[in-house]
Formats: sequence, C-alpha cells, structure tokens
Amino acid sequence: MTTALDGLTGPAIALAERWTAHNYHPLPVVIASGEGAWVTDVDGRRYLDCLAGYSALNFGHRHPDLIAAAHAQLDQVTLTSRAFLHDQFGPFCQELATLCGKDLVLPMNTGAEAVETAIKVARKWGYKVKGVPDGQATIVVAADNFHGRTTTIISFSTDPDARADYGPYTPGFRIVPYGDLAALAGAIDDTTVAVLIEPIQGEAGVLVPPAGYLAGVRELCTATNVLFVADEVQSGLGRTGATFACGDVVPDVYVLGKALGGGIVPVSAIAANRDVLGVLRPGEHGSTFGGNPLACAVARAVIALLNTGEPQANARRVGAYLHERLDTLVGHGLTAVRGRGLWAGIDIDPALMTGRQACEALLAQGVLAKDTHGSTLRLAPPLLVTERDIDVAVDALTVVLKG
Repeated sequence: MTTALDGLTGPAIALAERWTAHNYHPLPVVIASGEGAWVTDVDGRRYLDCLAGYSALNFGHRHPDLIAAAHAQLDQVTLTSRAFLHDQFGPFCQELATLCGKDLVLPMNTGAEAVETAIKVARKWGYKVKGVPDGQATIVVAADNFHGRTTTIISFSTDPDARADYGPYTPGFRIVPYGDLAALAGAIDDTTVAVLIEPIQGEAGVLVPPAGYLAGVRELCTATNVLFVADEVQSGLGRTGATFACGDVVPDVYVLGKALGGGIVPVSAIAANRDVLGVLRPGEHGSTFGGNPLACAVARAVIALLNTGEPQANARRVGAYLHERLDTLVGHGLTAVRGRGLWAGIDIDPALMTGRQACEALLAQGVLAKDTHGSTLRLAPPLLVTERDIDVAVDALTVVLKG
C-alpha cells in the first residue's frame, strides 16, 4: 500500500493546515470511517489502527453495543447538568464503583479533568482528614509522567515540550524517578497527601515498573498515611489484559478516562471510598457535562463489556502473541520491546530511523502507529484484534526495518 496526497487527501490536509493551530503533527492521512480495528481514509485506503486513540478506542471503532447504547440515549435526553438527576446517573455510578471495588464515583469528562479532580480531592483530604497545615500539601509524582496538559499538571511534567513557556508553575509537587521506591520514601513527609503515578507509563514509551514496585508504593502510602492515586487513564479498562494495570494492588483512588467513553464521547471519573471522596461538599467541585446522560449510557455499555471479561482475555492472549512476534525483531532493527497485554513500546535502532520516519513508513504499509521520544514507537491496537491483525502489523514493521 502507498499513501498519496492526491485525490481527496491532499486538499483535506491543506484545509486543516490552513485553519487549525499547529499543536499536533498528524500523519498525512484523513480518516473517513472506521469499524473494529480498521479505518478507511477519504480516498478508500484501509489501515489497521494500532493506536486506538491512545486507548480511548479499546473496544474498536463503532462497537455495536456501544453505538446501540448511544443511539438509544440520543432519542431520550443528552444533557441535564448536575443541577438535576437523570435515570442513567445512579446506575452508572453504582456500576463503575462496583467495577473498581470502591464506594463512590465522581464523573468528569476528560482524563486531565479527572487528574485535576484527584489532585483537588487529595489536597482537601490532606487538610480535612490528615491534618496537613493549610496551603502546605505536597504530592509526589514520577519523572517522565504524563497526566494531561492543564497548567497545574504540566507544572510537574519533566517533558520540555509539554512544560516550556507555560509558567509560572503550580507549586506543591515533588518529582522522583519512576520505579525507585527509596527515592519515593525519601520524598514523603508530614505534608505529603498523595503519591500520583501511572502503573505503566504510556507517553514515556510504555515503561513497565520493576517487579514489586506497585506493591511497595501501596505499603509506603499505607505506612505514612498518604493516598495512593493510580492514573489508569491509558492503562486501565482492559489494555494490559486485566481490568486495571495495578492488578492485585489496590490504590486509594482510581483515575479513569479514555476507554470509559468507548471512543464515542469523552467520559472520565475518579473512584474512591467514602472516607476520601466524602470530603467534598456541594459547590466545591463540578462540571456541567460531567456525568451527562449520553456519557453515562455509553460508559454503562463499556462496563458491561468489561464485566464479561472477554476484552481482557483477548488482550492477554493476542497480546502474548504480539510480544512473541516483536521479540523476534530485537537485534534486527529493534533494540528493545516493553509492555503488557496489547500495549508495546518499541525502541528502534536510532541509526536506522526516527520514530516519526517509522510511522510514515508504516502508514505506507497500511498500519497506523504513533512515535514518542526519538526512535520509540507505541503499539496499542483495539482489544478485539486477532492474531491475523497482529501479523499484518508486525509484518509491516519487518518490511519497514528491512527497508
């Protein structure tokens, strides 16, 4: 397959370039439709989607159960604001809380909103429950994190592209190396209200922590009366072959987003027990669209899919096949492969090409992927992919590496 800027593709790209701020550098493809793990561009070329909207499309494009839920709700009511209740709200909160094993849920819209919510709740908990002096709360985070792009969140980013030229920065955060329990322990003191980490760091290149790290974080937080906040926006809801990447380690707060909206509407939430989320009172935090009827209806259908266990099982089975095939390329153009389930970070020999060049070459082979940090690629196809789909992706990568 070859891509071209003739036909409808070139004019569509030119139109977008003329009228949009250049805060992204998309590949030269203009998608017109999608189904399952595959998309079709405006000129009829098909591509295997190995990004899945950064895990927002865990269940593929236009999953019939999710589309049906959206259609049905569109015929009823789509927004009430939180000034009123609606018939999807209570069931959604109950079902998500049950999935997480928590008492309460606070719905929002985007992943960044959910992280901001978790930060506010952790600080308020620190002042009202732990007894931290007002204005002195600190939160420990990991280097190379990605939690969103608000001004508060980028204040504790170590990525210059995300952080530079957006100061002054929000204080109250301490950054330690990811995976280093000793450094984490050294950063916690009486002012610390939370440890905020990704169980697997996605934007950093799908970095999997050392064995025992998450359990160690849990033990440290328990011993020091600090909230363990797990950002599962990318890693959660089946991506790693389990409902949550934390596995058997239970954080105090789950931060969820992306796949929760089924790739149809933005849905996010935090889930925690009553002793944490119970610190909020009416008027202290909110969102006009958070927990809207359409979002709740779609998210309920997502939760129903997860409750079958089938997406997680397929991610485990096909994910093992993905990593088995990728491992054969280490030493043949790849220097390392990391990940879990249907999530892989792939380091290409920088002497061969950059990650961007690899993505452009994969595009020409009919595969969509995304680079990060130099010569690293991320593969995160929808959880419904088959071994045949994986063969398409890895065969295309093999051609690119040889080329």
